[in-house]
Amino acid sequence: MSIRCCVFALFCLFSFAPFADNVQPLAAPLSEFINVRDFTAYKNEAYFTAQDLNEQRSVIVQTKYKDHQWGDFKIMPFSGQYRDIEPFLSPDGLRLYFASNRPQIGTEKSSHYDIWYLQRSDVKGAWSQPIHLPGPVNTEHNEFYPAVTAKHNLYFTSDRDKTSRQDDIYVSRWSDDRYQPVEVLSDNINSEGYEFNAYVSPDEAFLIYTVYGAKDGLGSGDLYISFRQKDGQFSPRQNLGPSINSDKMDYCPFYDADKKQLVWTSKRTAVNDAVFTDLTGFIKSTQQYENGQSRLYQSEFEPQQYKPKHNLEKK
Repeated sequence: MSIRCCVFALFCLFSFAPFADNVQPLAAPLSEFINVRDFTAYKNEAYFTAQDLNEQRSVIVQTKYKDHQWGDFKIMPFSGQYRDIEPFLSPDGLRLYFASNRPQIGTEKSSHYDIWYLQRSDVKGAWSQPIHLPGPVNTEHNEFYPAVTAKHNLYFTSDRDKTSRQDDIYVSRWSDDRYQPVEVLSDNINSEGYEFNAYVSPDEAFLIYTVYGAKDGLGSGDLYISFRQKDGQFSPRQNLGPSINSDKMDYCPFYDADKKQLVWTSKRTAVNDAVFTDLTGFIKSTQQYENGQSRLYQSEFEPQQYKPKHNLEKK
């Protein structure tokens, strides 16, 4: 058995055992990172955010899918100086959106997060330098977690309404070769609390996002799903339940339709109230994948199984 296979076997022994049957780490090599989050993919190319322990430094990393595994990690050339987070590939793979506190001019980092993007002429071409997304999406408030549809409509999270709300999910529709005035999604999605990090399917048929501190949640932040109704609005949100969510923060979802997998970030831990009688057991426990840091997880997922059976048409 090769050294690589031995390492993978040990990883499975110490890291896979505590998981629910349907939830697994996205890839064994990701265990070399302290914090990883924000996965997005186009065919066999993907990007994610890597952070330090205190989440003060964030870089965007490219990865390739080969031999049934994500690997060949490379930091993106534009990233490394500012806090770059939450990459999202457009459905055609020609734009890579992300959020950053990088400045529009100069070198001093911004006091808030804006949405930026890179573009390329074809999927094998080189990426451009970062481009600041023009208005009306970006403001003096925080805009982050972009998700783009096949029609180029942009969904994102913002804290722009601080008078009576926390984080909400918004959309800016693409028309006449530019983004139109921003719309906040309905109260089927948003509330006075925190709703953030929404993935939207390319055809806008469904939305998966995080609700923090919900009454029907399992704890901290949970992933919810909502479907497009006949009236054009999204249906009341539905918790994805304990087969996906944990009692810790579950966030930053991405649905890989090619692989029929839900990929998301979780701070779940297998340590919890464990009692340790020796230091070796303690060290192994804290070094396993499910250790309370941000990690990427995957599960087989079929969105339609959560779709309400009744008629969703507005009455």
